[in-house]
Amino acid sequence: MHAPLPPVFRTTPVAHRALHDRSAGRPENSRAAVLAAVEAGYAIEIDLQRSADGQAMVFHDYDLNRLTTATGPLAIRTAAELATIRLTDAQDGIPTLPQILSVIAGRVPLLIEIKDQDGAMGPDVGPLESATAQALTGYEGPVAVMSFNPHSMAAMARLAPHIPRGLTTSAFDPAAWGPLPAHVCDQLRDIPDYDRVGASFISHEWGDLARPRVAAMKSAGAAILCWTIRSPTAEATARAIADNITFEHYAAALPA
Repeated sequence: MHAPLPPVFRTTPVAHRALHDRSAGRPENSRAAVLAAVEAGYAIEIDLQRSADGQAMVFHDYDLNRLTTATGPLAIRTAAELATIRLTDAQDGIPTLPQILSVIAGRVPLLIEIKDQDGAMGPDVGPLESATAQALTGYEGPVAVMSFNPHSMAAMARLAPHIPRGLTTSAFDPAAWGPLPAHVCDQLRDIPDYDRVGASFISHEWGDLARPRVAAMKSAGAAILCWTIRSPTAEATARAIADNITFEHYAAALPA
């Protein structure tokens, strides 16, 4: 089943990991960064990882070291434990997806990236997708999900077919994607799973937007988002191809 992407995702710039600014007490994927994006009127992109007890946690990294006062893998801690681990430069801990949904409350579009839990973009997925689908049950507001792992989106197609799905895509240069095997990079680069998973959009690495496959998908009706824009100059370049941008570290212009 193909679930179309709401038009607002093509027009409202998407704040990468929410409107984060550690110097202002708003680290990435934090409640404060999410609230700031809502108040500014931006769409929001967040990341999900799975806790030891199967909860969808709003956090980008697999390890806690870079973003918190703790160390080690996120996946070995329960949601309750993670809630007590303070985000660096913030006053609160790692939030769950339901907590972030409560902050947004449908006021701006939400783009959710489900991080690969297989380790090699393979088929060992399901628990995080189930937690995501459960959290989104009854949520009112524009929302879409995406992942670099096509198997994740195939799972979401089964669990929540009404929620728009997309693929996060890239040039998949093996030098930048180690330890992902080169043959997996070669397979994913051409975005072969788009139709199979019932996707309606991609979010593509902005420096690779000129790839012919992207143009072909756009011509066929796919929405083309991109990541991650960090300046107005880069935004202008990306918008020659992409319908919309994911941005950080500057204030992207909102539609008139």
